[in-house]
Amino acid sequence: MDVRHLQYFLEVVKQKSFTKAAETLHITQPTISKMIKDIEDEYGVPLLERTGRKAVMTDAGEIVFKHAQKIVQSFDDLTNELSDLMNIKRGKITIGLPPMVGAYFFPRVLGRFREAYPDIMIQVFEAGAKKVMNDVESGALEIGVVVQPVDLKLFHTISFVKESLRLVVHPEHPLAVKEEVKLIELKDEPFILFREDFALHDQIIQTCIQAGYKPKIAYESSQWDFISQLAAAKLGVALLPETICKELNRKKVSVIKLVEPVIPWQLAIVWRKDRYLSFAAREWIAFTKKFL
Repeated sequence: MDVRHLQYFLEVVKQKSFTKAAETLHITQPTISKMIKDIEDEYGVPLLERTGRKAVMTDAGEIVFKHAQKIVQSFDDLTNELSDLMNIKRGKITIGLPPMVGAYFFPRVLGRFREAYPDIMIQVFEAGAKKVMNDVESGALEIGVVVQPVDLKLFHTISFVKESLRLVVHPEHPLAVKEEVKLIELKDEPFILFREDFALHDQIIQTCIQAGYKPKIAYESSQWDFISQLAAAKLGVALLPETICKELNRKKVSVIKLVEPVIPWQLAIVWRKDRYLSFAAREWIAFTKKFL
């Protein structure tokens, strides 16, 4: 068994499918199946079970998965360090961006970086901030953009946005005439929230609970523009960052300052403190820090 066996095993677990893993790795399915069987034969235990179209880990598979992650990470670190030593300015960066963050803050950064480093490939994965955080923590992503606060014992951070949330309602809503609204005034309102994998989902719910009530959730979405459209259709109230609110059509919605309490929206670039960071990733961080 060599490191490729473990890399292929990890990809099958990630994709939950032999077929999808083979497509991602650009190899045939029989090849990847044989690699997994080689590991099973070597240790004498089954690692994966096919349940319908999905591949599910056995108890033995979970043990191999835990150690395989560490081994493959160490191998990648070795490869990256040797590449850096040879000063080969090539490589690949995996970055996680929440959808609304990526759309507003990073297109120009990514474009300028590509001009400066044409041989570095950037893979951008869009997901809610909670998933991005988890993927950076697990090593699935090198770098992520998340909503603060974060665990400073685990992550390096670069803060680049400090805003607060605003209330978004239909112009005919009774609260639309006010200059500012207290959170408790939304007690009986139906809320339109981001999905559970977005940090703002939990943040808004927890802040409402601290204010004395549990919000009534009418709709959830991963798209801020759809959330604003639902508010414009009188289907509930929404809480969106200032940057997003600047893009809204004020004929269709009213944006009001939220107070008591103010709900912060603070963004940061994060990466693990205890993992080797490739030359490409370090250059991207330094470049982005200057740009932002």
